[in-house]
Amino acid sequence: MAPTAYEVNPWMILPFGALLLLIATGPVLLGDWWHHHYPKVSVALGVVTVGYYFVILHQPGRFGTVVHEYLSFIALIGSLFVVAGGIHINVKGESRPLTNVLFLAIGAIIANIIGTTGASMLLIRPWIRMNKYRITGFHVVIFIFIVSNVAGSLTPIGDPPLFLGYLKGVPFWWTLQHCWPAWAIAVGLLLSVFYVVDSINIRKAPREIMERKTANETWKFAGMHNLVFLAMILAAVLYNRSLPFLFPEAIMVVAAVASFYLTPDKVHKANDFTFAPIKEVAWLFLGIFATMVPALDYLGMHAAEIGITSPMQFYFSTGLLSSFLDNAPTYLTFLSAAMGLHHLNMDNPADVLKAITEFPSEILAISLGAVFFGAMTYIGNGPNLMVKSIADHAKVNTPNFLEYIVRYAIPILLPILVLISLILF
Repeated sequence: MAPTAYEVNPWMILPFGALLLLIATGPVLLGDWWHHHYPKVSVALGVVTVGYYFVILHQPGRFGTVVHEYLSFIALIGSLFVVAGGIHINVKGESRPLTNVLFLAIGAIIANIIGTTGASMLLIRPWIRMNKYRITGFHVVIFIFIVSNVAGSLTPIGDPPLFLGYLKGVPFWWTLQHCWPAWAIAVGLLLSVFYVVDSINIRKAPREIMERKTANETWKFAGMHNLVFLAMILAAVLYNRSLPFLFPEAIMVVAAVASFYLTPDKVHKANDFTFAPIKEVAWLFLGIFATMVPALDYLGMHAAEIGITSPMQFYFSTGLLSSFLDNAPTYLTFLSAAMGLHHLNMDNPADVLKAITEFPSEILAISLGAVFFGAMTYIGNGPNLMVKSIADHAKVNTPNFLEYIVRYAIPILLPILVLISLILF
């Protein structure tokens, strides 16, 4: 039994499930109503959970750590979003398959430095421009697979689940040391599949257009001073535990504010930069961080009763929920379950270090399941829908929700993820 977990009424997990269900279906079923009222819904469901802990359980202190983790989470993804939005990459000409593969491979590395959100916002527009005359929905999907998800599995900056693990006590370089084989397999196979399909795709384009456009490909960069602010954010994350309370978050905010005001308006306009995506993430995650507490506490108390005990089971269980729910709280949910099995406390950094030393395969399975399976649907990870929105705005024929799963995720991504499980677990 984890000492900071409390015996909660299982019914109190319902606000968490309701919020995640609404995030998945609200934009489709409720349309404009959801768009205008999702902050109220998120806060209202969060208040139900907070009220339960304050009034019924008399445990207000349970939310001290939760508030800090939320502020750290929003400071990181928000600052990366703003700084990446101040860098503009302008591409003229049409890219060939090998150039596309190189671009995606670079994106797979950059995602671990500026996060999958930052990399997605930085690279999706030039990705569309460099394939302007022959871009298909497959180009957008493979970008989501690699840059928006799988790529960010090497550092805590890469993807929100890993950053939450870092805040709990997982060493910064642990993910690189343990996740790189799976990262290399997944990225390598996805790039290989893409090269074959893109080589076929380019043959269908009009020859006279392709010969003219690929011969005059040019690249221009603007807002490169923002690399300084990216370095500030990276330093704040690297030294998070050795800096005073909330000081790393303050550095991230300063970097974001300086980037926004020192970046020329023309760069923001060229990127179609708005605060709408990060505003939505901030409001929704406010409710998620609050409502997920009963689920975490329940798993901490009853982990042995769930029946998930092996790394393979943790990999696919975490992956299944990360496909349709948000992968950040899913990661914490199963991390809590794994540590509960060994009578360890997820909120104790010493216990987390003990966990990654004594049963690293379980922590690795949860980490990879959360990050990799976030690409299985549009709602598995935050950047996915943002990338689709930008592509739709650019008149790219992107697949709908069901088509994305049936036509691309299941036949292309899922076999790769199964292969990784057979190799590692």
